Amino acid sequence: MIDLHTHSTFSDGELIPSELVRRAVVKGYKAIAITDHVDFTNIEHVLSCVKNVKSLEEDYDIRIFTGVELTHVPPGKMPSLVEKARQLGAEIIVVHGETTVEPVPEGTNHTALSLDIDILAHPGLITLEDAQKAKDNGICLEITSRNGHNRTNGHVARMAKETGAALTVNTDSHAPGDLITDEVAFQIALGAGLDEKEARKATISQPLNIIKTF
Repeated sequence: MIDLHTHSTFSDGELIPSELVRRAVVKGYKAIAITDHVDFTNIEHVLSCVKNVKSLEEDYDIRIFTGVELTHVPPGKMPSLVEKARQLGAEIIVVHGETTVEPVPEGTNHTALSLDIDILAHPGLITLEDAQKAKDNGICLEITSRNGHNRTNGHVARMAKETGAALTVNTDSHAPGDLITDEVAFQIALGAGLDEKEARKATISQPLNIIKTF
């Protein structure tokens, strides 16, 4: 399992980073990104703390990536915050997309897909135009296992298939029980309407493509 969207106690997760990593190892994870929620008020603190968890790579057979999830950030402030995240050492940048279950500012999907990010998380009822933008800019759209956010997985998969946009399966884990196995991730991809080849790509090939430069 390669999971590039998880949360620790540095935002609204239940586990400190070391326990999150340990539980991921027990689940058979090969890589994990800790992508706590940030905006312009806490990004320095979160990244300065979470990047220290990479030392656990010396103890466990897992790759650990320092990341952030820009969350409920007004679209106008997003470009400078993405740039700041890279400057502060974020390896994986996720943007909290326009999920149907939270009041994310309109225009978040469209703006995020023009920036230097890796994943647009749970992008809700994403338009065909924005899915094409994801394809053109090499940004992955997320298929998620998280309750609520996963209501639109089928729509996201359809938009991606029509445009050729890349998909990746993540958990958006906030609690111990949110972590999943490779088998469950594959089932989630199939449940979103992908065929077996597409599901393997979303659970293996695309996540590997994101992390291969590190």
